[in-house]
Amino acid sequence: MQNTRTAYVILGMLSIKSNLSGYEIHKAIEDNFGSFWGESYGQIYPSLKRLATEGLIEPCKPASAPKKRRQEYLLTDAGRVCLREWLALPFQNDPPRNEFLLKLFFGREAANGVPIMHVRELQERNRRMLATLEGIESMARGRELQNPHRPYWMLTLGLGIALTRAALDWGESALAELAFIEAAAAENPQPADTSTNPEPGL
Repeated sequence: MQNTRTAYVILGMLSIKSNLSGYEIHKAIEDNFGSFWGESYGQIYPSLKRLATEGLIEPCKPASAPKKRRQEYLLTDAGRVCLREWLALPFQNDPPRNEFLLKLFFGREAANGVPIMHVRELQERNRRMLATLEGIESMARGRELQNPHRPYWMLTLGLGIALTRAALDWGESALAELAFIEAAAAENPQPADTSTNPEPGL
């Protein structure tokens, strides 16, 4: 049986908390790991229907009486087995599509100051991300101390914080290096012609 990663995300969320609707699953994804994974409603709702048909989740009555009708779901034993089988497989990270890195790679052709502008913007975004992650970490340390999932949540959060801090350190070094490159270029302007001396592999 082939399932999409959206399906496994749904199984994972229902392994943590039962009686979730499609809306609540989407919100839980955004709140808990939206910084590194996203799922749209257009991916979630068809997957819920297919998982229910396959017997990996089952519809259940809402735990409370909401104002609007909604369908909630539970993880079945078969769904838990399916989730554990997927968790045991080697992970696959999709090749990233990072426009910042693409523009930095071609930065030699950019106008003076543009690469520095982009790095500064990245630094600002990473500062905001770090503040958000550290805020989540601070709140998480005082909550759900007995939840068996908590150590794994904290490890995931810890890596996000470490990577963001590393990116900020890189950004400071990059700004210094770009400032040096632009100052040197201003003193010794060179024609932009590399056609006769291509880099290996390009």
